[in-house]
Amino acid sequence: MHDTERFDLDAYLERIGWEGGRRADLATLRGVHLAHALSLPFENLEPLSGTAPSLDPADLMAKLVRGRRGGYCYEHNTLLRLALEGLGLTVSGLAGRVVLGAQSVESRPRTHMMLRVTVPGEPQSYLADVGFGAGGALLEPVPLATGEEHDGAGRRHRFVLLPHDGPLELWALQAYDRDARDWVSQYAFTLEPFAPSDFEVFNWHVATNPRSPFTRRPYLQRTTPERHLALDGAALVETRADGTVSERELTDEAQARRVVEEEFGIVVPEGITLLG
Repeated sequence: MHDTERFDLDAYLERIGWEGGRRADLATLRGVHLAHALSLPFENLEPLSGTAPSLDPADLMAKLVRGRRGGYCYEHNTLLRLALEGLGLTVSGLAGRVVLGAQSVESRPRTHMMLRVTVPGEPQSYLADVGFGAGGALLEPVPLATGEEHDGAGRRHRFVLLPHDGPLELWALQAYDRDARDWVSQYAFTLEPFAPSDFEVFNWHVATNPRSPFTRRPYLQRTTPERHLALDGAALVETRADGTVSERELTDEAQARRVVEEEFGIVVPEGITLLG
């Protein structure tokens, strides 16, 4: 059975609230990308119990589309890839090193999944990514080209080329930090395509390695037009659209579960402890 036979495009588009066109064009790519980013939360609840979430299309449909759940980069971007291919776009997987907060590019392994999308009639391909759990994440796809700045739904991004020793150019996605008034690299990558089987290995490693941050504490994100909400361990941080930031500490398990359900729209499965 092909992946597209286990993926329901109509149900997916209804879940993200997309009522626009379904042509294989740039407007559809931008609209679906933004709708997904503002509808489906980022979460790592399975890795908290040492379990790798399934990337099977039917399981992604059950969890993110028909269930009150979110996921992390492999789930989100696999789901988006299925949707974009169903809409007639050409998509390949990319793998990046998350350099946000890192001492060097080489200190982080390639564990982040992104998508390269080719749009008919467009001279450049686009980077799409609805699975980066950070305030500097893309809300809209951006063309893979250096020397330009892009404002997508209020967030500014650009690409730069980094020094490298390998045969392929090393790209970095940068986001503009309004507080620091500077550009901050989010992740670095080459344009080498990665297969779904590669991401299965990355997914297992990130979800089960006891040294992975995703196996040690809850990490949830939800973005709406009004705010960005993040839960990192017990710290709940809300960033409003005007840049105002508020933070509070969650004190017990019952409060944490209530916040995750009410603020993030996620039902916490039985057997998963948030504030262990």
